[in-house]
Formats: sequence, structure tokens, C-alpha cells
Amino acid sequence: MSDNIFKNKTVIITGASSGIGWEMAKQMAEQGANLVLAARNNDKLIELASLCYRLGGKAMAVPTDVTDPKQCNSLIEAAVKAFGNIDFLINNAGATMWARLDEITDLTIFEKIMQVNYLGSVYCTYYALPYLKASKGYLAAVSSLTGKAGVPTRTGYAASKHAMVGFFDSLRVELRGSGVSVTMIYPGFVDTGVQERGFGADGKPLGVNPLQLNKIMTAPECARLCIKAIANRRREEVMTFRGKLGQWIKLIAPGLVDQIAAKAIEEGK
Repeated sequence: MSDNIFKNKTVIITGASSGIGWEMAKQMAEQGANLVLAARNNDKLIELASLCYRLGGKAMAVPTDVTDPKQCNSLIEAAVKAFGNIDFLINNAGATMWARLDEITDLTIFEKIMQVNYLGSVYCTYYALPYLKASKGYLAAVSSLTGKAGVPTRTGYAASKHAMVGFFDSLRVELRGSGVSVTMIYPGFVDTGVQERGFGADGKPLGVNPLQLNKIMTAPECARLCIKAIANRRREEVMTFRGKLGQWIKLIAPGLVDQIAAKAIEEGK
């Protein structure tokens, strides 16, 4: 990967106010990127934009709720107005949950997660696509290992990530010959803080993190792997050994993958 592939390139990152998106922005700023930072928390976006300037990049904060197609359109228009084009779109905004289906008392969880994880990616991609075609740019989506296998306590989350995979894999075929690459990213558990904000059975934020933080990937390391995969126009990046092994096991012993997924949730790592 070239060390200056992002220099003076316009990069839109959704879900930039924390976690993986925050870390990707910092690392791309160090390479001199023009960053368009999107999330709902404007204060955090402004803080990040200032940090990115200090790290050597240019950055602008665009408060955006990706569940609103009009706001997604405005995000893309703001990026083009500020920097003239779009080279990278990274669909990273996400919402999660931690509850078994038979424990859930608020069914709106499923709609909310699908709106953020799936439709938010669809809206941003739709409006950015003409500019990405013009620049022969890079399109990426941060999915999850749950986009490849079912996971207990994550029914709605897994469904949304499977939807993302179907959408972007189909779009990749449509874009053959256009010069636009589509990279799907499949992290495992990452210490991002999103778990505390994830929905519990009652539809309210969990407020606690059920994971063993000392045994899962850090956000900076995840961001580094994301950036490498995107820069190299890789079809996909499966980040963990367990995830890579699970793909092969699923072909010959899918029941064993179910056991592995259940154990991962029980152990929180």
C-alpha cells in the first residue's frame, strides 16, 4: 500500500464520531486526506476535525443521520462543494443489540438497526455513486462477522449485516468495468464503545459492555486493517483467525460454526 494514497483525496466516513470511524479518520489524516466526517454527534465531529488538521489532513464536520436520505444527499453535496469530488466512501455508521429474541419487549429495535446499518449505507452509496464513477473511486462497507454467520443475541444486527453484504456484493457486479472497487470488511469483536450504546431487550441502551476488552481487537488496529484493505481495493477483509476458519468450517460442518458463535457470545471475546 502506498503511504500517500490518501493524500489530497476526498474521503467520506460515516459513523466517524467514535470507534473505528474515528480511528480511520486519524490515520488517513496523517496521510494528508481531505476528510468529510459524518455522524449525529456534531461536538465529537468538530473535535475530530480539529484533531485531523493537527495530524496533517483537512477535515470538515457534517452532522448526518444516515437513516434520513435527504441528510445523506446533503452529506454528499457538502463533500463535493468543499473538495470538488469524492474518491472514497466508507460506510461505517452502525447500531447493535444484545438480546435474545424471546427476551425482547421492544420490536422497534429491528427497524432501527436496519435503518442505520443497511439503509444508511444504501442512501449514502446511491448519492455518492456518480462521483465515485467519475473518480474511479473506492467504496467500502464495514460489516461484521455476523454478516457471514448467525450469532445469538444479535438477530436484528446479523440480519442488517447480511443485508449489507447482499447489497454490496450485488453492486460490485453492477460496477464491473466502471473502475469503482467495492470492499467488504468483516471485523470480529472490536473495542469501540458501540456495545454500551447497543439496544437491550427493552430497546434502551445497554449502558455496559459485555465483552472482555483485554481479549478483543482495539479500534486503532481494526482501522489499520480496514485502511489497508480499502487502499488495496480488496474484495473483502475478514479480520480474525476465527472468522477465516469459520468460513471453511461452514462449508463442511455448519453446526460447528453455530457452536463457535454461541461460545464467542458466552465468553465475550
